[in-house]
Amino acid sequence: MSKKLEKFNKKHKKKGFPKVNTGDQVRVHYKVDIGGEKRTQITEGLVIARKHGEESSATITVRQSIDKHTIEKIFPLHSPNLEKIEVIKKGKARKSKLYFLRDKSKREIRKKLKTN
Repeated sequence: MSKKLEKFNKKHKKKGFPKVNTGDQVRVHYKVDIGGEKRTQITEGLVIARKHGEESSATITVRQSIDKHTIEKIFPLHSPNLEKIEVIKKGKARKSKLYFLRDKSKREIRKKLKTN
């Protein structure tokens, strides 16, 4: 990596977030601007993907179930709008990307993932 890119990555990285892996149950707090009013929104769900390692462009994809609907949101880990991440339950996944869980029910997902 070039020195300029390393300097940029070091400058824009956030500290203090817990180690989040694929298969973890997390609660993400992030700022939302609605009509000039800022508030904190909370998303709780399963991490189905983590991309770009420890770079400044690292992201996690969180899958949230609300009633019969499911929502997937992608969160940049070093975004200024991200306030905090709480790991509710650690999971042990055998794959790095859990996209196959999109077709499964909650019961089938619990069988697939081992929890510590």
